[in-house]
Amino acid sequence: MLKRIHIQHLTLGMYLHEFCGSWMDHPFWRAKFVLKDPKDLERIRSTAITECWIDTSKGLDVAVGTASLSREEVDAQIDTDFSRLEDLPPLKVTLPPPPPPPVRDRSPTDMKSELKMAAAVCVRSKKAVVSMFSEARMGRAVDSASAQNLVEEISDSVTRNPGALISLARLKTADDYTYMHSVAVCALMVALAKQLKLNDEQARLAGMAGLLHDLGKAAIPLSVLNKPGKLTDKEFDVVRSHPVEGYHMLKEGGNVPDAVLDACLHHHEKVDGSGYPDKLKGENISVIARMTAICDVYDAVTSDRPYKRGWDPSESLRRMAEWTNDHFDARMFQAFVKSIGIYPVGSLVRLTSGRIGVVMEQVPTALTMPVVKVFFSTKSDLRIPPEVVDLAAPGCTEKIVAREDPDKWRFPDLNELWSGFAEKAW
Repeated sequence: MLKRIHIQHLTLGMYLHEFCGSWMDHPFWRAKFVLKDPKDLERIRSTAITECWIDTSKGLDVAVGTASLSREEVDAQIDTDFSRLEDLPPLKVTLPPPPPPPVRDRSPTDMKSELKMAAAVCVRSKKAVVSMFSEARMGRAVDSASAQNLVEEISDSVTRNPGALISLARLKTADDYTYMHSVAVCALMVALAKQLKLNDEQARLAGMAGLLHDLGKAAIPLSVLNKPGKLTDKEFDVVRSHPVEGYHMLKEGGNVPDAVLDACLHHHEKVDGSGYPDKLKGENISVIARMTAICDVYDAVTSDRPYKRGWDPSESLRRMAEWTNDHFDARMFQAFVKSIGIYPVGSLVRLTSGRIGVVMEQVPTALTMPVVKVFFSTKSDLRIPPEVVDLAAPGCTEKIVAREDPDKWRFPDLNELWSGFAEKAW
């Protein structure tokens, strides 16, 4: 039997069925559980919620004589209140005009300018995502409004200049990976959505999916998540549980669109049906989950992890192209490559002259001819004064003839050459 009681009458052993208030007013992912932990009771009493529903068939009842209402009694009160509405005079309310919406700057910017703004976005984004994961570990719901604001800020940067934030977010340390991976995948999803000509609402959902897709890792012990060595079979199973864990966290927290839930649950599915958790195949995997799978893997393989160094961006795309028969949607992967370039920012390349350079910026109309900063001569085997070469410029005779492995050359200032930041940018 359901009974509504005051929070002060709540005791250990009762089955908490529902809080009488907004999900934002309490710090729990789920509202249905047997109250066993005294700390949980203290947390409930410290909230703004004053009443709750208990199920006496699944837990203890209130003491005899304690004020409580059954579901039928509450429904009867509501019906009585509704029946009185016709007798009330019209309500006249004058509200002040709403404040004007904040001005969002989406006008195109050059790479150098946007890199500075993107660095500031990365700083704020990392702080917000760290807080989000921390809240999730304590069983609290995601603040959907804050998450949406973060998605819009990232989206605005990608709209102004897509290469800047995507490239900076890749420069994460192994310790930063869990949090900045969410930021990077959000940016990649927005860029891919724009390449696919999705509307603003769909692009917003794609960004939100990217931001929240790995939230389930908050349920994984950090000792497993950041383990530098090989995982045991048991540990690997724990890591593979994160899509389901994240789905339940977001589902129970409420207020998260179905498309975002689907991306969270199915971003590790593969088109050949060998993925997890549901072994979905081909078209049975939603568009947004197929998008997330590509963006998730690209950022994972290009980032430094506790157990490996990240791959060169261009080499990563080459390897991922080999996986389109079994892992990725081939046409969607082609769109992804168009969104970041065949030679993404930060790629190390060799030109026809024998000079080696790092890609600084994309030329949207010429995917194989980006802007490159050359700084090393293979003929003399020496560093040379850096020179910016726009391969798409009229009269330019240089072309990219090969990808180069950064691990082979070990240039210590490679990231500084394309980003302009001598120290960590965020």
